[in-house]
Parts: sequence; C-alpha cells; structure tokens
Amino acid sequence: MATSDYCREIETYLCRKNDGHLIRVVGPSFDLVSGWAVQGVPLKVAFAGIDRYFERYYRKGPRRRPVKIDFCEADVLDVFDEWRRATGVTASHESPAISHQPPATSHQSLPAHLERVVLRLSSARAGGGLGAEIDRVIDAVANELDAARAQAGGLRGEARRTLIDRLTVLDAELLRQTRATLDEATRAALIKEAEEELAPFALRMPAGALARARELAIDRLVRERFGLPTVAFS
Repeated sequence: MATSDYCREIETYLCRKNDGHLIRVVGPSFDLVSGWAVQGVPLKVAFAGIDRYFERYYRKGPRRRPVKIDFCEADVLDVFDEWRRATGVTASHESPAISHQPPATSHQSLPAHLERVVLRLSSARAGGGLGAEIDRVIDAVANELDAARAQAGGLRGEARRTLIDRLTVLDAELLRQTRATLDEATRAALIKEAEEELAPFALRMPAGALARARELAIDRLVRERFGLPTVAFS
C-alpha cells in the first residue's frame, strides 16, 4: 500500500472515531503516520492503537474536542510492539533506517494472569458462535485454570515451572482446536491477512523465520476473531 493511501485510511478511521469530525492528517501529522507506514505498522494494528487511546479518553468523561492522530502515537506504537512480540518480528527485520525502542515486558503476576485468562475464556464462551467442539475445549481449559488459581500464588520453584509449562501446552491446544474448525474460506482469508501484515518485513526475513511469523500471525488473528486470550505465561 502506498504511503498516501495508508495515511488516507488512517484519516478516514480517525474521522469515524471522532463522530464524523474531519481531522486532517497533514503536515507533521502526515509525517508521523508516514513513519508508521515505513515501520510496517499494519493498518489494523494502528486502528487498535487508536481504539485504545479513545477508550482511555472516554473513561475521562464527556469528550470536549476531536482527537488528533498525534495523541494516539504512544498507543499505536505500544500495540505495534505487542504485535511484534506475537509474531516474532524483531528489529533486525525492519529497515536499517528505522530506530525503534525494544518492547517492554509484562510484569503481571501469575495469579493475576490466570484470573484474566479465565474471565476472557468465560466471555468468549458466553458470546456463543464458537461451535460445540471449541466450547468443550474452552470449558476444559477454564476448569484447569480455575484449579490452578487456587494454588498459583503459593507455587515456587519446579511446581511453578510445571504450571507455566502446562499453560503453554493448553494455549497451543486451544489454538490448534480452534484453527481446526475454520472453513476453507475463513482459513484462506486469515492467511492472506497475515501475509499482508508481514509483507513489509518479508524480504528481510529468512524463509524459516517468515514461515514461523506467518503461523504466529494467523494465531493472533484467530485469537482476535474468537476473543481468545493468550493462556501461556511469560
């Protein structure tokens, strides 16, 4: 996608978020958004960053003025860092001209992580539309996590490591089962979207790394589509 088209898409999305108020992406704002395009920030990732800013803005009370795209920069880059961690894209895969800070790591505790995952699984299950097989997988995972929550805070050493390893297995199984339910049209659409997201980095990635990133990008899109949390803990 040409940089001008990218900026136009961002401008259109920002207009919708601002209830129709037109905030032009020109001048320094155009330079800012063009930088996102050069870095390879996927449009959906940029949209998610804009959404994150607006959610925080809404929590402050009634809005008083339209939001400029410049205000969303930190959130867009935060979501981009999260996307890079999810797909395995690193700074070495970016253009040499780009300087980007390494992503921050999460310091969420294991008990808090388990509580969040159970809530997200329950929400996905209650939303319906996942199919009986996925509902059964979610129920099984949620039951295991409920049991783990009772002891997670007191686990140390090898016992804690064993639980964390189990979370990785459960995460992989949840994704495997969910992907197995996809019809061919949906699977093809997700593959296409993943490849489009990775396109800015593809030429600088070894074939093996690119194939791995594509699978991880598809997993991320599956999570997004079905509202599934990341069960694995790191």
